[in-house]
Amino acid sequence: MPKSNELGDTLCPVARSTAIVGDRWTILILRELFMGCCRFDDLQAQTGATAQMLAARLKRLQADGLIERRVYSRRPVRHEYLLTRMGREFYPVLLAFRAWGEKWCKSAGEPLAVRMMHRKCGRELSLDGACPACHEVVARSDMDGRPTPEYLDERRRRRESFRAQPRRAES
Repeated sequence: MPKSNELGDTLCPVARSTAIVGDRWTILILRELFMGCCRFDDLQAQTGATAQMLAARLKRLQADGLIERRVYSRRPVRHEYLLTRMGREFYPVLLAFRAWGEKWCKSAGEPLAVRMMHRKCGRELSLDGACPACHEVVARSDMDGRPTPEYLDERRRRRESFRAQPRRAES
């Protein structure tokens, strides 16, 4: 059981899960890790979290077993953050957030942020992860996420804006 689980006195898995990943910053950090961002500055640029907020969430995710921290530079010491098996198994939850957000949190006509493709046949998956050509729900290992040009541009602008600000210290 994760170390920081404050709700060990309940059998409810929803209560226990939200004790670990039940805030915006944690979910955005996990989104970024799934998208391949694994360094502190990149995580901060894409989530908009303060350095202190990000450092606290990364420490908690590590303590709870969802990520591991690995040194990628010795001078100066810099770390990257990688998903553990437990963290990787959060992916279906992220896909559910994506599907719900695409349906309920966008204005009509707004483009998708990421198109999920079926590696096997190349077709775009529906929001529930089903392939319209193969008539099957596709496993994560057979999905390929392709950010749309609009979303890539948004992420580029966020990164440039972050880099234009005074340098922040990594935790």
